[in-house]
Amino acid sequence: MSAAEASGHRGTQRLTLSKAINAGLRRALETDPKVLLMGEDIGPLGGVFRVTDGLHKDFGPDRVVDTPLAESGIVGTAIGLALRGYRPVCEIQFDGFIFPAFDQITTQLAKMRYRSRGRLSLPVVIRVPYGGGIGAIEHHSESPEVLFAHTAGLRVVTPATPADAFVMIQQAIASPDPVMFFEPKGRYWDKGEVDLDTTITSGDTQAGAAALAEMDRAHVARTGTDLTIAAYGAGVATALRAAEAAAADGVSIEVVDLRSISPLDAPTLVASVRRTGRCVVVHEAPVFYGAGGEIAARVTEECFYHLQAPVLRVGGFHTPYPANKVEHDYLPGVDRVLDAVDRAMAF
Repeated sequence: MSAAEASGHRGTQRLTLSKAINAGLRRALETDPKVLLMGEDIGPLGGVFRVTDGLHKDFGPDRVVDTPLAESGIVGTAIGLALRGYRPVCEIQFDGFIFPAFDQITTQLAKMRYRSRGRLSLPVVIRVPYGGGIGAIEHHSESPEVLFAHTAGLRVVTPATPADAFVMIQQAIASPDPVMFFEPKGRYWDKGEVDLDTTITSGDTQAGAAALAEMDRAHVARTGTDLTIAAYGAGVATALRAAEAAAADGVSIEVVDLRSISPLDAPTLVASVRRTGRCVVVHEAPVFYGAGGEIAARVTEECFYHLQAPVLRVGGFHTPYPANKVEHDYLPGVDRVLDAVDRAMAF
């Protein structure tokens, strides 16, 4: 430990998104003895993506728990632990493996607080590496976030940058509500500056409420005047690259990083679209019945008299996730985003 760390001051470091999540988990484990991690191979191995690397060694097997290959059992156990006052953080190894736990998540975890009229809360975080771009096989590159956003009682969030990843995982753990924490695994190796002095204490009710308010808030990642791109997770970097390319052609694009899919920070997005008059929604998940449909509907309802073009959506196709050799034809890239921008600007 350095002198700065010993004094409590860690400063700013340049970290990958995966390392930022690791640092956020470490901070939560340090500050609250009721926080524990659960998942397949998260112990000595450090997880498939090494997101929990070193935590088993430093905090022991009682707080970083290697579980059996049983997603329903992982979440069911976490629910019981939460009822006993713990704050479990579950890792689902890959997005496509979450469905055995779908019943536990949607019928128990999401509904317990409502069912008990607020007397019981389940502060459970479920970490889900999601999305494509890593050349994986079937069931390893899906984007099921809308299934959980549709379920009342769950918070669904996704960081797009290392700085957000470090803070948002702590905010999620501090939440009294269950949080689905979707991690864009195609961006795990993207680097950014992270302020390691930010600490959210999960045992502090007031701090928890403030953390939730910030976790739910969208950020304007790039300002512009002609069109708004609303994106989240891996789509934010794609949107920013598209905005850079469009600027060379004289089109000024504002990029809104939604960060939270449920609840949706509509006021921030609406304010942006009212300024620009146009909106394109970008996500990796299929466009058909995707999160973009809800976002487009909300924007249309609240910006109808400001819109100069229909709200357009760019995303995956309505097919099972394809073989890795053609996944880049499936994923929305800069060219497809720019095509939507051109169509919106043509009105």
